[in-house]
Amino acid sequence: MTFEELGLDAETLTALARKGYEEPTPIQALAIPRLLQGTSHIVAQARTGTGKTAVFGLPLVQLLRGGGSGKPRALVLVPTRELAIQVCGEIVSYKTGRFPAVTPIYGGAAYGEQFRRLSAGVDIVVGTPGRVLDHMERGSLDISKIDWLVLDEADEMLDMGFLEDIEKVFAASNPEKRVLMFSATMPREILRVAREHLGAYETLIHESDEDETALTDQIWLEVHEEDKIEALRRIVDSEEEFYGIVFCATKVDTDELAKNLQAAGYGAEALHGDLSQVERERTLGRFRNKLTTILTATDVAARGIDVDRISHVINFTLPHDSDSYTHRIGRTGRAGNTGTAITFVTPDENRRLFFIKKDQGESLRKGKVPDVEAVLTAKRERIKTRVLSELAKLNPVTDSFPNAPDETEGAPDRAADDVPDAREEPVSSPWLTLADDVLAMADPRGAVAAALAAGFAGELDAERYNELRSVDERGVARLYIGAGRKDRFGKREVAAYIKQLSGLPDRLVDRVEVYEACSFVTVPFGDAERILEAARRTGKLPTVRTATPKGGSVRGFPRPRTGGGYRKPGGSDRPDRAGHIGYHGKKGPRKD
Repeated sequence: MTFEELGLDAETLTALARKGYEEPTPIQALAIPRLLQGTSHIVAQARTGTGKTAVFGLPLVQLLRGGGSGKPRALVLVPTRELAIQVCGEIVSYKTGRFPAVTPIYGGAAYGEQFRRLSAGVDIVVGTPGRVLDHMERGSLDISKIDWLVLDEADEMLDMGFLEDIEKVFAASNPEKRVLMFSATMPREILRVAREHLGAYETLIHESDEDETALTDQIWLEVHEEDKIEALRRIVDSEEEFYGIVFCATKVDTDELAKNLQAAGYGAEALHGDLSQVERERTLGRFRNKLTTILTATDVAARGIDVDRISHVINFTLPHDSDSYTHRIGRTGRAGNTGTAITFVTPDENRRLFFIKKDQGESLRKGKVPDVEAVLTAKRERIKTRVLSELAKLNPVTDSFPNAPDETEGAPDRAADDVPDAREEPVSSPWLTLADDVLAMADPRGAVAAALAAGFAGELDAERYNELRSVDERGVARLYIGAGRKDRFGKREVAAYIKQLSGLPDRLVDRVEVYEACSFVTVPFGDAERILEAARRTGKLPTVRTATPKGGSVRGFPRPRTGGGYRKPGGSDRPDRAGHIGYHGKKGPRKD
């Protein structure tokens, strides 16, 4: 299908040709004709990178090209400032004349310029919910006559708590408007909003197919939480050119990771909601220009990032669900370019990973963090390639690589005119002159080694990397313990209890979490049943001695009385608590 077949007019097709668009994406082919010709509300689902902005941007530009009404005809709501700027820029790029007039309004920017543009008359407003409501309350934005209301990234706006703001926009806008909701995922909350505000609507779903993910190599790596930064450094250093986004769970995590990477000498920056608009734009600008090559970001902050040729997406923290996973990895392997998506999974996250693997199938495979020797080997090859490339530039006439294999043996003879004259002098260069001076005083092998050491100091130092804690290949189990802070249990007491039952060393008693009434701990899968059996056999459940004859208090693991309790000092038969230990979850331990 071509763009002409979608119903777009000559002016719009001219704009598309100028941008280099050749054929519509599947979601564009589904939605654009319906928007141009139909009258129904639309709820559309499509993942990142499928051209969603053009789906509503092209019809809006074509239908509102008359312009000049002075009142907004369309309002596009987006969750973030970056997305407001990006969407506005895309819509403007579809224009061939003065109209429709488009302006972005978002928080973090001065009101003055926004007031001026709105008062001058605008046809399409692209804004974030908070700033849109501000302008509505100030009287500078009137949406009572709009014909179109577009909710872009609707799922993200609901996740960010904009539901109340969206409700106010619906209430203040023209009841006869046409509503378009676009979302990467389709949670129940989206459908509830659609039912309550739209009545009848048409649903368009562009499901991902194999072709969309075939260009992304999906790998998951099992690593301990404290080893994630080391694993990331090894991955970055193993690649010839790493240019990627690292997804973290929180703003604090993105900042901390970026600072750790910067301290280790990597070009990394964080993108999150606490940055001012100017800072965010500068950060994105540096990343787009590859002045920084690693961008740490949350899911929310990454909405609106449209950067070509991203080589890697790293899930530093495991996404909550398969939809989020698909949305993240969709930022690489786009537009015919290959990419790699790597997901870090801690030993106790296998159950969450199971559901993602179930949806992704065999495309998501288990990998291994590169060992130090593999990283150094990759670096040596890059250094060698770089040096030989520079050598070819310095000495292009004579044979720069006299020791290279002869690839011409058996090939037809070339004409004499095609063969360089070996007697010609090499191109004059201060570096070659300097090389002559050095070689006059040192042997060639030592001189090259010294030059490499000076030029690539520290690159091949194995001490740059730390050891990774081994992950039990048998998998792990998450155990529940019926004692917590109210029983005056801390991490130390829980770990001591498990070690007392199992004899495991400290390194295998992992991820201890203590809550008010219970605790959790991760142990190797093969040892879990043995621990539970020891607890049942010995009766050493985590009951707590609350007092001593002297009035003090100690912690311990006494054998409980019948019912799992413990006779308190003073003669009471009432159990102190019915402490117990078992698997976390009904389906037993998590294993590979």
